[in-house]
Amino acid sequence: MGTNISQLERDIGSDQFPPNEHYFGLVNFGNTCYCNSVLQALYFCKPFRDKVLEYKARNKRPKETLLTCLADLFHSIATQKKKVGSIAPKKFIARLRKEKEEFDNYMQQDAHEFLNFLINHISEIILAERNQQGKGKSQLTAETPNSQPEPTWVHEIFQGIMTSETRCLNCETVSSKDEHFFDLQVDVEQNTNINHSLRCFSNTEILCSDNKFKCDNCRSYQEAQKWMRVKKFPMILALHLKRFKYVEQYNRHIKVSHRVVFPFELRLYDTPIPQSEDTANPPERPYDLVAVVIHCGSGPNRGHYISIVKSHSFWLLFDDDMVDKIDAATIEDFYGLTSDIQKSSETGYILFYQSRECSS
Repeated sequence: MGTNISQLERDIGSDQFPPNEHYFGLVNFGNTCYCNSVLQALYFCKPFRDKVLEYKARNKRPKETLLTCLADLFHSIATQKKKVGSIAPKKFIARLRKEKEEFDNYMQQDAHEFLNFLINHISEIILAERNQQGKGKSQLTAETPNSQPEPTWVHEIFQGIMTSETRCLNCETVSSKDEHFFDLQVDVEQNTNINHSLRCFSNTEILCSDNKFKCDNCRSYQEAQKWMRVKKFPMILALHLKRFKYVEQYNRHIKVSHRVVFPFELRLYDTPIPQSEDTANPPERPYDLVAVVIHCGSGPNRGHYISIVKSHSFWLLFDDDMVDKIDAATIEDFYGLTSDIQKSSETGYILFYQSRECSS
């Protein structure tokens, strides 16, 4: 699916390379494309890359963790003498397999599960190191048992806030509960787009029959309306398209290859709760598409993962150790299929949108 590296260099032209930018494919260690594709997407989420490299610069003699291995990998790519090439993420893969036994094999894994594990695990490492450093500090500054730890830079980049609201249909009381997320999972419908999927995310459902809501005000189970809304969008919005669903008839998960358009730009709105006159018309926040992890194949346990990323003014496709420049128009090829026939497809699976407020 790629061209050789020298051809890539000729295509882009040496003088067109942005200063200090490098494009390196990642060697596959036996079905590690799920990992390679996510790592490439994250490398081109610049706020994340910058923080990982900053972590590397600050920690001169660290104990090996998955984060130090990631920082070494990113640093190795960023400091290569050549502009293009390939690199073997051997240390990172070895550490990943030590950290989580599900990844300690040569089977195809789910890219979203890997992303979820990586983001959560990195934030846990940072919190553990912070607690270790804080042990010698005054007890006056220590966190109380009920206090929430200060957010890490992982939270600052990826964490958003959802609010689940429920209205009792008997007493009209509305209760709400905040939930944090590192990525939003959206349902996949035929011939739709991401804007529609995000709107459906906030659809109202009726809780009735065996699924009634226990209303604290009524002190009994009542019929109710329930809906979700995003209270605060993160700096980088990761959208997971739920392309694999379990079908009882086949006793397995199948791939949903429906066509879902993901635009280069999203305009989103934070919806603080409770809403006031100031927040009735919240300002829109423009987001730009910066990376897409793509699943190629017919099911979750077979197939292949690749990624496409935006670097400055052009798009690149990373297929393990192969790197190729692509035309922006070809991204439409990854929207999905308009027919419902079960067959192999190359479809967007995880989308990374970056807030324009943090773009350099």
